[in-house]
Amino acid sequence: MAPDPEPSRTGRPDAHAPGRTYLRCWGTRGSIPSPGNDTVRYGGNTTCVEVCDGDTRLIFDAGSGIRALGDDVYEKGPNSIHIFLTHFHWDHIQGFPFFRPLYDPDDVIHVVGPKQKDIDVQNLFAGQMGPIYFPVPFSVVAARMEFEHLNEGTYEAGDFTLEVMRVRHPSFVTGYRITVRDTVICFIPDNELDGEIYDELEPGFEQRIVEFVGDADLLIHDSMYTEEEYPGRKGWGHSTFEQSVRLAREAGVKELLFFHHDPVRPDDELDAIVERMAEIANRNGGGPVVGAAKEGVYHRMEGGS
Repeated sequence: MAPDPEPSRTGRPDAHAPGRTYLRCWGTRGSIPSPGNDTVRYGGNTTCVEVCDGDTRLIFDAGSGIRALGDDVYEKGPNSIHIFLTHFHWDHIQGFPFFRPLYDPDDVIHVVGPKQKDIDVQNLFAGQMGPIYFPVPFSVVAARMEFEHLNEGTYEAGDFTLEVMRVRHPSFVTGYRITVRDTVICFIPDNELDGEIYDELEPGFEQRIVEFVGDADLLIHDSMYTEEEYPGRKGWGHSTFEQSVRLAREAGVKELLFFHHDPVRPDDELDAIVERMAEIANRNGGGPVVGAAKEGVYHRMEGGS
């Protein structure tokens, strides 16, 4: 099994140290929260990842994991926050109404995500907090909210440069390539690498995705199914562990974290899969370090220290 990060990388880093970059997963599961004894080590919250550098704190997706992250932001700051969304499926936005900084008038929250046909980002969030779905209306949000669309192109935030690419998943879904100085992190939580129903993304998707994640220090990629499970789930918008390893090897990625864990997959089974995938990744040498994303673990990025 691929080892956990070294002890020096797992303790809480100094978030405000200049030139110090770290990443933390606050939610790693897909589809629906899955709390319980069988998921306690890898986590039961849905998608939410934080990347920090000095005083700049970026949040990727707003699944149920963003609730606890919001408490941390409320206590420690900063008061200006960026949330970048890959798409608007429920497991990627369901924690947003419980994000504590929303109700703090001293906070400024920038929400950036892909427009879905004719529906803009603000209306997608306001609709989620409508009375049919949620008891607290969007109108009571006290923070200053700023909404932007990012379906293609780049975005600058502090020392970060973000690039987006549309990936294979139902609706308009993006992956992010995040660069800060000489560190590159790619975050692609929902993507069907071998999908055959995404005609609007062809031809050449396979080469584009390899180039997009090329030489990344860390790739966090959708790895929901085993090869045995996948035939019955084609077209559902998710990849297998083997497919993610193949992408990482072809792209020269240094470290791969499996992500969007199946809510019914217990931690012990994930352990066994990681051990098997590490052997496959390093077959013939030169493969990436392989692991599965764990809720709460800090990854100090060497390139940004």
